[in-house]
Amino acid sequence: MVVLEDARHADALGDALVKGGLKAAEITLRTAAGLDAIEALAGRDDLVVGAGTVLTAQQAERAIAAGARFVVTPGFAPKVVAACQDAGVLVVPGVATATEIQMALDAGLDLVKFFPAEQLGGAATIKALAAPFRGVRFIPTGGVTPAVMPDYLALPAVAAVGASWIVAPDLLSAQRWDEVTSRAAAAVEVAAA
Repeated sequence: MVVLEDARHADALGDALVKGGLKAAEITLRTAAGLDAIEALAGRDDLVVGAGTVLTAQQAERAIAAGARFVVTPGFAPKVVAACQDAGVLVVPGVATATEIQMALDAGLDLVKFFPAEQLGGAATIKALAAPFRGVRFIPTGGVTPAVMPDYLALPAVAAVGASWIVAPDLLSAQRWDEVTSRAAAAVEVAAA
């Protein structure tokens, strides 16, 4: 998950992530630069770019028009889900409860973002939710650190993890691309273990 304040840094960010071995980036719409950054990265053939923190169907439509190949929401938003499905773009809605997981299933989805993961009980909660929802895959985000990544990735129901520590705001503002590459490589190494 990337909160980029200046879209002019999108290319350097993309290079740093790819050099570190990451193949996908979620650019949030938390800043005015989000859509421009998505557009700047969308043409790359070595990085799949998506939009995060999408709150409305209009934001989803704009992100898709900018080149987002997937959309992530912090909660379950039926209109956002419908807009993405109508456009044929992968949508990963945020869930925190069994009710929201059922809503995702009712919408035909089996991949959800579990957010905020650590604050909601972490890997133990996903393990408990995965028991009745056997076909659902989770992407935990929110408080995920290198120390807890292995706990999540050890669960069969976890498809991937989202981690903002790789692209921490202080690294982006200081343009410390080597450190972004280093953190990306470390995350890839943990995931591969």
